[in-house]
Amino acid sequence: MRRFRVLFAVGVLAAAVAVHASEDVKLTKQQRVEAAQVNTQLALAYMREGDLATARAKLEKALDQDPDTATTQMAAGFLYDRLGEDDKAKSSFERAMKLGKNDPVIMNNYAAFLCRKGDKKTGEAYFLQAAKSPLYRTPEVAYANAGRCARADGRPKEAEQHFRQALAIRQDQLDSLFEMAELAFDAGNHLQARAFLDRYSASAPVSATSLWLAYRIERALGDDVQARMSAAKLKRDFAMSPEMSLLLEAERAQK
Repeated sequence: MRRFRVLFAVGVLAAAVAVHASEDVKLTKQQRVEAAQVNTQLALAYMREGDLATARAKLEKALDQDPDTATTQMAAGFLYDRLGEDDKAKSSFERAMKLGKNDPVIMNNYAAFLCRKGDKKTGEAYFLQAAKSPLYRTPEVAYANAGRCARADGRPKEAEQHFRQALAIRQDQLDSLFEMAELAFDAGNHLQARAFLDRYSASAPVSATSLWLAYRIERALGDDVQARMSAAKLKRDFAMSPEMSLLLEAERAQK
């Protein structure tokens, strides 16, 4: 039913756009702006459905109608990123940044792109700038993103600082709690790792990733009972996960 409702919404919007499609050249500037907004929303809807070809057609139509809207340029960044066209994606995100006058949401999205594509220090800096913006409603998310970016760049101390900033704003920020548990485990602080993971598990659903970390923490602390319980849950509920393979390898190494 959820998929049907999305497709229905797209169909209605498409009908609205079609009324003006053949008369595009006759539209006023305001009408072109409004049509571009509709086509942008259509493009995002088709992206969510995985129809990237139709999304591209709608988005490029929107860019033709009104290239000077931050939302449309940001959507273009998302789409070109999905299509693997990195140069176009970067250009669109940068255009969105200029048009959006440092909108923290756009900044956060551009930072995520930069971190994934290898420019981690620049991405981290943008995350921190977004987090400090008084207009950003969820600064803890931007701090957590900055932490992941720094950690992926091999800078665990900076990463920990960002995660702690996120947790200072929201004590149950799940991404930061889990990352802190992993950082503590990697540093050999197993009791601290357990404490962070317990806080994470109090609110987050059980996953293969959390069970695998729990197993390793309990093994390091010498609590074989808890380690076996985590291993049993992992085998029972996530038998096809990559973590299951890691567990079996670890168990073989103990024999």
